[in-house]
Order: sequence, then structure tokens, then C-alpha cells
Amino acid sequence: MKVCVFEQVPYRYLPAGFNERHNSVVTTPYFDLVEPERMQESLQSGYAELLHASRAGFDGVCLTEHSQSVYDISPNPNLMGAALAYATRAEGLDVVLTILGRSLGKSREPLKVAEEYALLDCITGGRLIAGFPVGLSYDANQNGAIPGVETRERYQEHRELILKAWAERDPFAWNGRFEKYGQVNLWPRPIQQPHPPIWIPGSGSPGTMMDILRRDYAFVYLSWSGPKLVGHQIFDRYWEFAEKEGRDQNPYRLAFLQVVAVSETDARAEQEYGPHLEAHYRAGLGGIPPSGFAVPGYAERAGIEHMIRNPGDLGMLAKMRDITYKEIVDTQVAIVGSPATVADQIEQFVREFRIGNLLVMLQNGSMPRELTEKNISLFAEEVLPRLRPIWDEEGWEHHWWPRAAETPSTIASAAAGGEA
Repeated sequence: MKVCVFEQVPYRYLPAGFNERHNSVVTTPYFDLVEPERMQESLQSGYAELLHASRAGFDGVCLTEHSQSVYDISPNPNLMGAALAYATRAEGLDVVLTILGRSLGKSREPLKVAEEYALLDCITGGRLIAGFPVGLSYDANQNGAIPGVETRERYQEHRELILKAWAERDPFAWNGRFEKYGQVNLWPRPIQQPHPPIWIPGSGSPGTMMDILRRDYAFVYLSWSGPKLVGHQIFDRYWEFAEKEGRDQNPYRLAFLQVVAVSETDARAEQEYGPHLEAHYRAGLGGIPPSGFAVPGYAERAGIEHMIRNPGDLGMLAKMRDITYKEIVDTQVAIVGSPATVADQIEQFVREFRIGNLLVMLQNGSMPRELTEKNISLFAEEVLPRLRPIWDEEGWEHHWWPRAAETPSTIASAAAGGEA
């Protein structure tokens, strides 16, 4: 299976009692809470940790986008992605760069997204995975000032435009509802043709799942509630829909995000990571007001009906602002412990739900760089070897992974003009 490190880039130095004095970690937090040197340190640590993960032997690194946010201060993941793309290529590291992604539902410059992704695919030598999220409601509708009722139609139009811009050999005109261009003719275009692998993040709504399956993209479930509470609901639904659509049971169709913290023993893991995990959820996902998840018009009618019928899909979301370490561990919101504890729990749910791509979040909230790099190293050295061969015996081909990462000597060399 494929295992990638997923990192949001939080501001790591929120003052004590932030949640009691501020009702949101997005859109409205006061900037006078920030110390400039510590902002720089938070950003620099994010770069360093992902480069450390690349050197440690993970299959890839993943970045995401949020604006006006304390818990993720990376408003354009392609900027950080470009630095990582160059650094990993220069060091000869055979890692995939996954951008999850540029939010097409809030964008007013879809061709800029297309150009930036193409640039990253070229820099990496054809190792980009292109993530196309709709975008969280607060980000698209409040920060981005996109009307809620336009968000998903805008997303669909932008995705179609980008894919056509990557594949068309001749200039073409585009006359859409939201975008109008007299001439579309991208420079550069992706090395991977007609396009890099497409991964679509989602929360498990039936409409999103069906769209992904019909187009044969990979589904990324960015779970913040872990597998224990939501796994059967989400993944049983997905595989049922896959069967209805005539798709095979290839586990590489699925990617799943899991927060993980590894130390020498279970007790030491609690001591080292417990306070940081509580802070991560309370001032991260738990610090987003409920209204920020669904501005009126953002969710489709079918999606709203589904949420009403299946409130369990939300897992621990309602409790995040006050969640305790015990609740985090007991519900597998985070998997924490010794290498054996962590590997046992991950292997069990990966096999049960047929997950072929695991995204592990190894930096959380206030966790300092030294502890994060320890977490990365321990996972790479003692957990990763247990996970890699899980699906080998079934012999599935990974159609949603860059070919250059599987055969670097041919494709990547050709992309670089014959130079390694």
C-alpha cells in the first residue's frame, strides 16, 4: 500500500486559553495574537518536517489549502509544493507530491490553478497527484465571498475547464457560466497526459462518491473522527456504490487520513503527545463555528437529506471543542502509542475497509518540530514496513498513482531531457 505524510501548517503558538476568549480559529482571530518570529518558525518547521518525511522513505507528501485560518497558515499549497518539488527532485527522492488541493469551488482563477499544477508536475518529473476539493464552506463562502448556491456549480465548471486545458492540443475558447476565455492555451502542461492522477477529497456524501466513481477518480476521505466511529458507514457505502457502478474492489481507489502519534511505549506516547493532540482538536476543527461548515446553499439538497438521515457521519465533530485525550484515543480519532500498538490498529482497519492509500498526519497543533520529526522517524522505521505489503498478495494495479514514481529511470529521465 501507499503511505504518505499529510501536513497542515498550523500557527503553533496560540496563547493559553485561546478557546475561552475567541470563538473561531478561522476568518476572525485577531492577528495581534501572532509573534512574527514564531510565524516564520511555524512555516519553516512545516517545510522541514515534510522534507524529513521525504528522506525517511514515505511514498509521498500531501499539502492542503485554507485561507484566513490559524490551524493551517498555507493559503496556497502550491507555493510550499514548489519548494518541496525542487528539493526532493534535487536530492533524487522518489516521492509523490499530492496537493489536496486548490479549492475549485472558491477559485476565480481556474486557469491559474491549472498552470500551477502543470508547473509542479514538470518540476517533479511527473510525480504530481492533483487534488480537486470543493473547499470548506467558511473558506469558499465567507473568506472567498462565493455565494453558497454557486459553489458546487463553479466547482464542476472549473474542473471541466482545467482538464480540457491540460489535454487539448490546440487553443480553444471557453464560454461558461462563471468563466469566459477567448483563447485557452496553457504553458506549461503536465508531463502526465492527459492529466495527473485525480484525487477528490470528500466527507462521504452519496453524490460526491457517485461522481468520483463514474469518472474513475480516487476518493479521499479526510476523516477527523477516525475509522472506529465512521468507517463502516462511509466505506460500506462507497464499496456498495462501486459495485452498482461496475467498478472493481481495487483498494487503491481509496485514500484515508488518520492522525497518528508514535513513541517508544503507550505511556510515553500519552505523556509526549496528549496535550498537543487536545490543543490540535480544540483549536483546530473544534474551533470552527458550526455555521462555517455549511453556509446556506453550500450543500446540495441530497447531501442535506443524507446528513439528516445519517448524522453519525459527523463522528466526534460536535465534541471537538472540548475533547479529551481519553476520548481521542478511545474513539481512534487519533491512533497513539508504541509502534506495535499503532501498527496493529492501522493494519486492522486498513484491511477491514480496503484502504490502499493511507495519509498519516504526524504533526498536530502545537507539536514542536523535534517531536514531529521523532514521530515521523519512528513511524517510518517501525510502522511503515508492516503496512507496505498489505495488498501485495491481491496483485492490484494502482491506476491513481504517478507512473514516474513506479519507474523513475524511464519517465522522469525523459521528462528531464535525459538527465537524471
